[in-house]
Amino acid sequence: MDALLTRAAANHGAAPIRNSGNDRSEPPPPGDGSRRRHPCGQIVLVFQGGGALGAYQVGVYEALHESGLEPDWVIGTSIGAINASIVAGNAPENRMEKLREFWARVEHGPLARAFASLPLVGPITASLATMLQGIPAFFAPNLAAFGSAHVRLGAERAGYYSTAPLAATLKDLVDFRRINGDGPRLTVGAASVRTSEMRYFDSRDMALDLRHVLASGALPPAFPAVRIDGELYWDGGILSNTPVEAVFDDIPRRNSLVFAVHIWNPSGPEPETIWEVMNRQKDIQYSSRAATHIQRQKQMHRLRHIIAELARRLPTRERADPEVEELAAYGCLTRMHVVRLLAPSLEGEDHTKDIDFSPAGIQARWRAGYEDTIRVLEQAPWDGAFDPIEGFILHEARPGVVMTAG
Repeated sequence: MDALLTRAAANHGAAPIRNSGNDRSEPPPPGDGSRRRHPCGQIVLVFQGGGALGAYQVGVYEALHESGLEPDWVIGTSIGAINASIVAGNAPENRMEKLREFWARVEHGPLARAFASLPLVGPITASLATMLQGIPAFFAPNLAAFGSAHVRLGAERAGYYSTAPLAATLKDLVDFRRINGDGPRLTVGAASVRTSEMRYFDSRDMALDLRHVLASGALPPAFPAVRIDGELYWDGGILSNTPVEAVFDDIPRRNSLVFAVHIWNPSGPEPETIWEVMNRQKDIQYSSRAATHIQRQKQMHRLRHIIAELARRLPTRERADPEVEELAAYGCLTRMHVVRLLAPSLEGEDHTKDIDFSPAGIQARWRAGYEDTIRVLEQAPWDGAFDPIEGFILHEARPGVVMTAG
């Protein structure tokens, strides 16, 4: 029997854990009284990492906020973890104010803004200025690191920049008492330096603090690792920049409406110059095979529904057999609607787009996220009729259209 269970777990991508009836229940009432229960279940926001591209995520949240859809759970990596912590760490009526303040603080410094106005070479010169002087509210050059790559700086200082300015900024903008109290659930992803394993720090399971958010954004070699409970962590994006698996692997599973916000383009044209190669390489690296992961999870959740349906059709006496009960526990009747929002490319952007903290770049991405989400909310594709055997319904939001698969 143990061997059979092991094979079942391998086939269905699950640990041999017996599902409880909670898998089929609605989520408990949220602690924040301003959040209303959605017919699809819990509202989940999933934010990728991507530096300045994260302005798109704020536009997505703003549209949801205006529509009265406040999240029950926010998940993020890197800049996604920063945006997520600001959402989870503030009362709903204060979130947009705090998000606006963060993105105003991290706009290009005066030197970069001056260079940005130069014809032709403006954007790349502004990026170089950012790399030289940093961003006062985000990161500052670590001069010792620029002296030589072989200088022993220590594990928690080995980065070209210090994120002490970011720590000070987040102290002003994020209330971790709310995160660890009655705020939305917060999950941030980081990579273990020692074991190269992904670690999700989750406010449901532990008390989170500033270190967890900083660790999620500690992208090497730019930023140094962050030590938590004796272990060093880097930016989760180097292992999985799209932390949507945190939702799919959650136990117990719950009915969910998931807004998966993707800020790197998985598809793109063939590059013809080295400059274009660098841009396309970054998109491929940080899109993290998101479409493949989603498709795999869709297949797995369909199998869970099939198991549950097959178990339902067994005679009552057979269902009461302990071994059959154990196998039937791999079934699950929850349904997840996943809305995949994909940020558009801006005209003329290149591989430095993730450090394009120019006011114009931030505003363009913010506006795109807002408009794309408003269009999705107007169509509300999750309100349709769907095959009951499908437990995972994917809605792809592309420019001008929302397509539902399954």
